[in-house]
Amino acid sequence: MMGSLERWARALSPVLLLALTLGACGDTAPPAPEPTLRFTAIPDQNTTELIEKFAPLADHLGELLGVPVEYLPARDYQASVEMFKNGDAHLAWFGGLTGVQARQAVAGARAIAQGEADPKYFSYFIAHRDTGLEPSTDFPGAIAGYRFTFGSESSTSGRLMPEFFIREFGGAGPDEFFEEPPGFSGSHDKTIELVESGQYQVGAVNYKVYDKRVANGDTDPEVVRAIWSTPYYADYNWTAHPELEILFGAGFTQRLQDALISIDDPSLLAALPRNRLIVAENADFEGIRQVALELGMIR
Repeated sequence: MMGSLERWARALSPVLLLALTLGACGDTAPPAPEPTLRFTAIPDQNTTELIEKFAPLADHLGELLGVPVEYLPARDYQASVEMFKNGDAHLAWFGGLTGVQARQAVAGARAIAQGEADPKYFSYFIAHRDTGLEPSTDFPGAIAGYRFTFGSESSTSGRLMPEFFIREFGGAGPDEFFEEPPGFSGSHDKTIELVESGQYQVGAVNYKVYDKRVANGDTDPEVVRAIWSTPYYADYNWTAHPELEILFGAGFTQRLQDALISIDDPSLLAALPRNRLIVAENADFEGIRQVALELGMIR
């Protein structure tokens, strides 16, 4: 009888062991998914074009850093800031103003890289040829009598700094300076298109976007003229969220900065577009922050 019980117990023990093992597995939480570095950018160019250009950059950063990297398109300038504030994106290619707004909203956020030309950025004031306005080194005060459009309301090169120079050289804010209230096109490309169509006669635009459109044959400089270049100011930058250090470990932000600055492939930099990237820090954009405070665009 005892031998039969022993044989029964030995036969049953693997079943018990399997049951115990399955029970233990059921009580164990599944492993946490690997975090993904998600970045965004202000949509100052065609969104489809940006998605195509940023995908190779995401792949390149993923290889260098050893983490999954994904580009998240933003609906508009303010959406990119909200994505950063909410932690949906932990890295963003911002303009000067949007970068200031994002860093103001997220304690510990850092500007880590900028284009080589970004410390000396500028805007064009453009005019349709039918206005008769000609290029000049002096502020074109005659634009006050024409229909004028900015770009996005949150654009550094398409609104903030052009408005600052209108106030400085024109002696009044845009609503008082122009005979008709100015418009907001939403993007640099759209500003150029609206001036070209005659819906607006003058406007303010990022110089790189205008020059690229002229070089590509998308804009005729005889129809849409660049009549004035603003003084220099700081602009675009990569801004990093402080949660990067929590998600990927201490020192990751420095690794990310090094990875961005090391890029020398023109096809990757074309997404920005820049010839190369250099180190940036928050202090580089203090002038933008002061102007934004003056104009009530940040608190």
